[in-house]
Amino acid sequence: MRAEPWLVVPAAGRGRRMGADRPKQYLTLAGRPVLAHTLARLHAAFPAARLCLCLDPDDAWFDPAWVPFADWRWVAGGAERADSVANALAAIADEAREDDLVLVHDVARPCVALDDLRRLKQALDDDLVGGLLAAPVADTMKRDDGAGRVAATEPRDGLWHALTPQGFRHGLLARALAAAADAGVAVTDEASAVEALGEAPLLVPGRRDNLKITHPEDLALAGLILAAQASAENETAPAGAAER
Repeated sequence: MRAEPWLVVPAAGRGRRMGADRPKQYLTLAGRPVLAHTLARLHAAFPAARLCLCLDPDDAWFDPAWVPFADWRWVAGGAERADSVANALAAIADEAREDDLVLVHDVARPCVALDDLRRLKQALDDDLVGGLLAAPVADTMKRDDGAGRVAATEPRDGLWHALTPQGFRHGLLARALAAAADAGVAVTDEASAVEALGEAPLLVPGRRDNLKITHPEDLALAGLILAAQASAENETAPAGAAER
């Protein structure tokens, strides 16, 4: 068996686009904060993993009771996602090996499927570059002209929606984020930083219901997805499992 991965969950964002009274990771979803759902999902897939949770230094909402991992640490989040991830990598530099797998997952993706999590790790166990969950683009893609009108229709062949987790070796990811910071290059995910080094991350097909909660309507949709997933799990559970 391969070693359990390190998990990095950036959770320092303010979620201003939600227009709520608290960061989106602390909004209530099916009776619990979004963050608690996300961590529970990761723990179900990787119960022995080591977690780095990146939080705003002024966070007044976090409760350690929401963390199910035995081995976890609080890491100060940065101004941007890449800064938070870089802080996490630096925090574990004395413990992590150069080739340890680090999976970075959005705190606002509580619906990621357990099968996808396990399949991603299996796909990356022997991959020297790393990769990410992704879904092929199904919609027609339009490029705007900067004034709210269509400038062109973009071919969707070969286009993918980048999802998370995204997984890379500790050493490679640390170098990639440092190089991007030194060059003043803004990166929106870990894969783009690794790509800037000339590497080609592996695309691992993932489910489309791996929703990222960004806008107010996404919270209700995430609730429906979680309910549908729970219903599907109950339907496929062995007879009598519910009673045990």
